[in-house]
Amino acid sequence: MANALYDHGREAFLRGEISWNTDTIKCVLVDAADYTVNLATHQYLSDIPSGGRVATTAALSGKTTTAGVADANDPVFTAATGDQAEAIVIYKDTGSAATSPLIAYIDTATGLPVLPNSGDITVVFDNGSNRVFRL
Repeated sequence: MANALYDHGREAFLRGEISWNTDTIKCVLVDAADYTVNLATHQYLSDIPSGGRVATTAALSGKTTTAGVADANDPVFTAATGDQAEAIVIYKDTGSAATSPLIAYIDTATGLPVLPNSGDITVVFDNGSNRVFRL
């Protein structure tokens, strides 16, 4: 699968329920052996089984939205451990997996898949015209 936005995430942006600049946005490393993405129906972090969530970043910083392009500082998964991860999911963190909307699924990136080894894993977002993603 190629990098893509979740349908419900796009809807949430259009309804004003997600603000890239002001909401707490995080990334989670995902084990594809434990999670099969469905961009059309998956809506919340709870749609990814807890066993499929390998590691989570702190809130993204340095977020921008110039020309409808989402960008942020490169996030770090600190002291990551667990299963091999084949994808990164970006989501709005509400404090509850049942209400934290999924935004983007990234499985095509330098460094993926990655096997956490208790060290830090830095995600380098694309520096091209689409950055993290473009609405």
